[in-house]
Amino acid sequence: MKWPNLKHLHYLVTLYEEQHFNRAAQRCFVSQSTLSTAIQNLEEQLGCQLLERDHKTFIFTALGLEMVERSKILLNGANELVEYAQSAGNWQAGKLKLGIIPTIAPFLLEGLIDKVGQALPQLNLQLQENTTSNLLKELTSGELDLLILALPMETPGCKQMVIGHDPFHLVAHPEMMKQLPSPLDYSALPKNSVFLLQQEHCMTGHAVSACGLKHKEQVSALAASSLFTLVQLANSKLGLTFLPELALKSDILSHSQLVSFPAEDKAYREIGLVWRSGTTRVKLFRRIAELLQPLMPIPTL
Repeated sequence: MKWPNLKHLHYLVTLYEEQHFNRAAQRCFVSQSTLSTAIQNLEEQLGCQLLERDHKTFIFTALGLEMVERSKILLNGANELVEYAQSAGNWQAGKLKLGIIPTIAPFLLEGLIDKVGQALPQLNLQLQENTTSNLLKELTSGELDLLILALPMETPGCKQMVIGHDPFHLVAHPEMMKQLPSPLDYSALPKNSVFLLQQEHCMTGHAVSACGLKHKEQVSALAASSLFTLVQLANSKLGLTFLPELALKSDILSHSQLVSFPAEDKAYREIGLVWRSGTTRVKLFRRIAELLQPLMPIPTL
C-alpha cells in the first residue's frame, strides 16, 4: 500500500480552511497549479473524490470533509513526532505552544513563566492570548499544544484537567452597596445594574450561572472588553460587577474605591488545562498542572 504524502494532506487541510485555491497556495508557499495537482494526485491515490468542482468553484464532498478531519490528526501526530525527535526524546524539552484566555492571562502569566522557567529550563514556552473559541480552533488545527481555559466548557475531541477553583466576588462602590437590599439577593438586583464582559468571553456565562443572575434585564447593555474596564465601570457608581478571585489577588482594585464581597459558596469558575485527545505529551501537561496548582485561589488537582 502506498501511503499519502503528508505535504499533500497539509495542502488539503489548508484548502479547507481557506476555501480558496489561491489563498491556500499562498499559505503553503506553492503555486496554485502545484496545490491543485497535489489534491488531484491525492484523489487518485486514495481512489475517491474529495472535491466537487464546477468551473472556478468547488465544495468538499462528505468524504472529503472526513478526510480533512483525519488529516488534521495525522499532521498533529507528525508534528509531535518531529518535535519529540528534535528534543532527543526528552519530554521536558522542546517547544510548547500554550494558549490562555484574557480573563486569566494577566493574573497568571508572570507566575507561570517563573515556575516553568525554574522547573523546566529546557522547555521553549510560546504563549498566545485569545478568546476561548479561537484558542480551541487553533488547538484542533495543531497551531497550539495546550490551553488554559475557564471551565466548565465543551471541548470536543479534547481532554480536560481541572487544576483549581476561582471564586467570584461581588464588586461595587460603597455608595452603590448602600442601595442594595440586605440581606443581598442576587436575583433581586436592580435592572441594568450588573456590568459583564462581552459575550465572546466565557467568563460572562460562568458569572451569570454561578452567581444566580436569573433575569436578563439585570445585566447592563454596556458590555466590557476586559476585567480592567469592568473595574472602571463599577467605580463610576452606575452599577456593580462580579470579578474572579484570581484578579482580586493581583490587586486589580488597587486604584479604585471599590469593595468586594465573596459571592455564594458555589459561585466559582474552574480553571483547567485542555489538550487534544491522543497527544503523546500528557506527562508534560501533568507537570505544567502541578506547577500551576499553587497559583490557584483554591487548588483542586
